[in-house]
Amino acid sequence: MVDVADPQSLVQRARRIADDVLFPVAVQVDRTGTVPPEHWDLLAREGLYGLAAPGPDQLGFAEIVEVLEILAGGCLATTFVWMQHNGAVLSLAGSENTALRARYLDDLVHGRVRAGAAFAGVLAKAAKLHAEPVADGHLLNGEAPFVSGWGVVDVVQVSAVVPDGRGGTVVSGLVDATAGAGLTADPIDLAIGEATKTVRLRFADFLVTSDRTIAASPYSDFVGLQSFGSRLNGCVACGVAGRAIRLLREAGRVDAATALDQQLARARTELDAGLADSTRLPAARAGAADLAVRAAGALIAGTGARALLADNHAQCSLRDAVFTAVAGSRPEMRDILVNTMAAR
Repeated sequence: MVDVADPQSLVQRARRIADDVLFPVAVQVDRTGTVPPEHWDLLAREGLYGLAAPGPDQLGFAEIVEVLEILAGGCLATTFVWMQHNGAVLSLAGSENTALRARYLDDLVHGRVRAGAAFAGVLAKAAKLHAEPVADGHLLNGEAPFVSGWGVVDVVQVSAVVPDGRGGTVVSGLVDATAGAGLTADPIDLAIGEATKTVRLRFADFLVTSDRTIAASPYSDFVGLQSFGSRLNGCVACGVAGRAIRLLREAGRVDAATALDQQLARARTELDAGLADSTRLPAARAGAADLAVRAAGALIAGTGARALLADNHAQCSLRDAVFTAVAGSRPEMRDILVNTMAAR
């Protein structure tokens, strides 16, 4: 497990990585659509692939949030892909499939095996990915849209719905991130975040065997657990906003940066409140994304014409902020965000 005897040590390592490694090349990553492989190796060496690993010295929630924000403010693409890995670590750590856990968990925690996630096919209003029970597991049919990290990750945690007349059961398995019989990966040409290497996975009678099954749970329980993930997705918007505010302050716009910093603190409070009351989470997520767009917009205005240059961090911040308005979002959050922006 990751050494978190001193949680602030991990936070400081994340800050050093973000400031010294990720941020200096963030514009280059955005322009080329490729994250340097060294980024993944560094995150592994520094113990960050084990961020979600349980244990006696498990990192506290506040420190996890801080690490996510710091890294997101360094490089959005690197952070967004790496974040998916942590969900697989958490799921596998709690799995009753002891053989699967023994096979993969230690390698996942240390970054020797890297994981992605594919559950959007379950969360759509009409599920897009279905599972049919068979003798040795489940056959998957349908699609999982917007799966990030293809070509970077080794395995993907895939979730699909088994219709059962009672709302459905969600089955999750760990599959190899390799196209082949029954599994195709269609690249998605993104205008923003191309470096996330996002694809649409299509399944046709793809067998997830019992020995690769992580868990099966009622649909309502699966959806209920998404609140925690949604709160963590809010860290991306806060991280992008935080970096824009920092650059605005460095540019001498101290009053504007101070005002936005206060709003960022409120956004974090609202996101935390969403964990206790999930009905507040869509508005909190929308508020964080709105703040990221406004903070990046202020940075653009404060930078002036130089902000339009392709190698300027201001324009990259705004592009990242736009990404947070839709990435990991649900319709309710987007509706609130549209109405918020339209009301000004």
